[in-house]
Amino acid sequence: MPLHKTGPIDVLFGERVADAPSGNFVYRVLPRRLWPFAQLARWDRPIGWQLLLWPCWWSAALSPQAIGPSAVATGLPDAWHLLLFLVGAIAMRGAGCTYNDLVDEGIDAKVARTRSRPLPSGRATRGQAKIFIVLQALVGFLVLIQFNLFAVLLGIGSLAIVAAYPFLKRVTDWPQLGLGLAFSWGALMGWAAEWGRLEWPAVLLYAGSVLWTIGYDTIYAHQDKEDDALVGVRSTARLFGEGTRLAVALLYGGTLAFFALACALMNMAGDGPAWPAYAGLAAGAGQMFWQIRHLRIDDPEGCLRLFRSNNRFGWIVFSGFVVSALWSLSFPL
Repeated sequence: MPLHKTGPIDVLFGERVADAPSGNFVYRVLPRRLWPFAQLARWDRPIGWQLLLWPCWWSAALSPQAIGPSAVATGLPDAWHLLLFLVGAIAMRGAGCTYNDLVDEGIDAKVARTRSRPLPSGRATRGQAKIFIVLQALVGFLVLIQFNLFAVLLGIGSLAIVAAYPFLKRVTDWPQLGLGLAFSWGALMGWAAEWGRLEWPAVLLYAGSVLWTIGYDTIYAHQDKEDDALVGVRSTARLFGEGTRLAVALLYGGTLAFFALACALMNMAGDGPAWPAYAGLAAGAGQMFWQIRHLRIDDPEGCLRLFRSNNRFGWIVFSGFVVSALWSLSFPL
């Protein structure tokens, strides 16, 4: 039986998936027999775990600054927490993608960009994928239990959203909202890991992250809108259509507004981030403006490039929060 059953695209990409960077470490380092599992986890497309990681790191960087520079603690993010969130993001994004591929195998086989994935192409079995989910989830659980009890319970609470997400595209035009609710959970986790509770700045950071996720995933979904229309998959890309540029501008604007309000609320409480945090948000606004200016919804490669550029936005905001803490240490009030 041939390895690939889905047409000419499989001949072109061989044992790789259609939209994975060819220079990724998966194809340079890992044995070929492990490629299908790396592809199920999307290790060959790291942008997914990077985008999942940023709300965690933003919250981990912002939450210690609630104590103010006069406190004993440094106000800097806990390096151990940053490492745990990194490992957890890679593991849980991989488990989520593997679960999505199991749910969406029939749809993926009908979409040009996804039919070369391991399950629809026949390079991995459903049984292998299920075992792989368990292994990745176990890593995620080991990471989770390193945090306090409140954070552990909060993390478990996200699983209901993760489980529901793959089915949303069948019943609503807003599956990107489901992705946002799941992918932004780290904005709550970072604060919970630091304080063992939630406060309004964390909720605002979460709300902004949800809007950010809807925006960048709408751009991403424009790659598949024609195939999605044929197979009945719904998305905000199809919903917004020619109005996508305005919709993304509003979503990104809401992101920045919620982030700024989170910082301001911390300042109104008497402590909080210094001006570099706001400067980082201003620089992030520039990166978002660049995305909107260059958005061409009928250019799949351009949409993918803009989608990936959100990793830069993540770095900009995180850097602003960290420099804010350093500034407060160097120039306390």
